[in-house]
Amino acid sequence: MKLYGYWRSSCSWRVRIALNHKGLPYENVSVHLVKDGGEQHGEAHRARNPMRTVPTLELTEGGRVLHLSQSLAILEYLEERHPSPPLLPAEPLERARVRMLAEMVNSGIQPLQNLSVLRRLKGEMGADEKAWAVYWIQRGLEALQVAVRETAGTYCMGDAVSLADLCLVPQLYNARRFGVDLEPFTVLTRIEDACASLPAFQAAHPDRQPDAVQA
Repeated sequence: MKLYGYWRSSCSWRVRIALNHKGLPYENVSVHLVKDGGEQHGEAHRARNPMRTVPTLELTEGGRVLHLSQSLAILEYLEERHPSPPLLPAEPLERARVRMLAEMVNSGIQPLQNLSVLRRLKGEMGADEKAWAVYWIQRGLEALQVAVRETAGTYCMGDAVSLADLCLVPQLYNARRFGVDLEPFTVLTRIEDACASLPAFQAAHPDRQPDAVQA
């Protein structure tokens, strides 16, 4: 498998964690989101992903080379194709709650502070893109912490890593990039600390990627 992504893309990060967690070998292929106006807009990547986003997972099924985009769709595919170790609980209600927590980040926070959104806000509308991002991140994390309090053990759902944790950790990284005060989010940062001790999360960290730009 090949994972087309970007070192600091939170959506790419989620998939790296899952691949590591499941012990699946893959080649990491960089798609630079800033260089030369963004490599995601080039013809080669548009052929793989018409939305011009990352990540895109390239895989072979039935002798055909196929491409999957959208991080949660990729995560669900990996879970169904390689169910052990699991990233979704066995019980239906718990599975639904994990998906709910994941979507609170995936739909309710991340798109609103996405690079393409912020560029349009600043460049074409003259808005304060940082203030916009901070508002939506804080609002989303407040809701997420309330929801996680009902399900948390060591991780977002009890004592097993789930899709929710894969979404949480990159989002907290982004929150820090925008200067969001995480002190009120003690439940979320406690879970983040637990995840940080796991090899799958450590190997997926942006700073450990071959295309990382060091400060």
